[in-house]
Parts: sequence; structure tokens; C-alpha cells
Amino acid sequence: MEACALGLIGDASSTHSLPTMSGKHTDLPTIDSSTMSSLFNSSSNFTIIDCRYPYEFQGGHIQGAINIYTEQGIQTFMESRLHFHSTKNDILIFHCEFSSHRGPKLMRFLGSMDRKQNSHRYPELNFPEIYLLDGGYKAFYQHNKVQCNPQAYLPMLHEDHSKDLRHFRVRSKSWTAGEKRTRSRRVIRSPY
Repeated sequence: MEACALGLIGDASSTHSLPTMSGKHTDLPTIDSSTMSSLFNSSSNFTIIDCRYPYEFQGGHIQGAINIYTEQGIQTFMESRLHFHSTKNDILIFHCEFSSHRGPKLMRFLGSMDRKQNSHRYPELNFPEIYLLDGGYKAFYQHNKVQCNPQAYLPMLHEDHSKDLRHFRVRSKSWTAGEKRTRSRRVIRSPY
């Protein structure tokens, strides 16, 4: 994401193909809802990565989006993409409900993993062009309901899904996507 400040994609091979805007996360190239909407009428090859929890995704999502909400899911996505086709011209667009935490976090994780996997051929990347959708699904839905499936919006904090929220929060915060981890214990010794 270093090249972002210069208006270049991640591997600095060209400028962004989409118009970017200033957003909450200044280190991430950000697009608005109208730019996202216009992609449906373009010849661009793009993938929308919806980082919300599955119950939110099922309650309404942007047409064609895939639901990935864990770091393990991002790793699996990267591996599968690399095995099946060239990713050089793919545009990835990340978002969550508001594009405040989950979307940016997983976008940064993909960028970091991509950089690490390609350290031997710097500055090349497998996914050089990635964006964050400003305002997330909520903003997109407000202006583009017809491009959502189903045409609905289910907030993360919806009262009917409090158990789901607890379950998926634990899974998404774990590096092992829900498996138990051992905790290291620090021994604090008294100075006396």
C-alpha cells in the first residue's frame, strides 16, 4: 500500500484504474459507492470481498460478492486464485458494514501476505490493485439497492443475531479461525 500516496497501485506498475477518494483509512486506496456501482457496467475483472459475518452477508450483499471474514479465509482465497488463473489484472474491492474495521483489517492482511509471498521479486505482487469501499455495505445499499441480493440490509448488531455475533467474533479474531490456541503465560516475579 506504500504506492497509494503516489496514486499508484501496490506494485507501482501503473496508476489506479478506478478513481480514488480520501477516506478514513488514508493508507488504503478507497472508492465510493458510485464507482463500485459503475463497475457492473464495465469490462473490468473485479472481485468484491465482503468481510462481514455470514449472517450479515446472507441478510443482503452486493451482487457477486464473496464472503470472507477471517485471515484463514483470505489465505485460502489467495491460494485458490493463484492456482486457477493469473491475478495480475484482477481488481479486489474489500468492505464490511461500514468499512471501518473488518474490511480494512483483512485488506491490509491480504496486502501484507502478498508482499511477503513476493519478497523475492519486489515490487511485484499477485494482487496489485485493491480498494476499500467507502462507507461499506450500508452506504452502498442506501444508494444501490438494485445491485444487492437480496435487496436488504442486516446490521451486525441486529438483536436476532446476538449469538451469531458472539460466535463469529471469536472465530474472526482467532489466527486459527476458531481452533483452540494455547496461551503463553508470563511469570511476574516480585522484585522483593
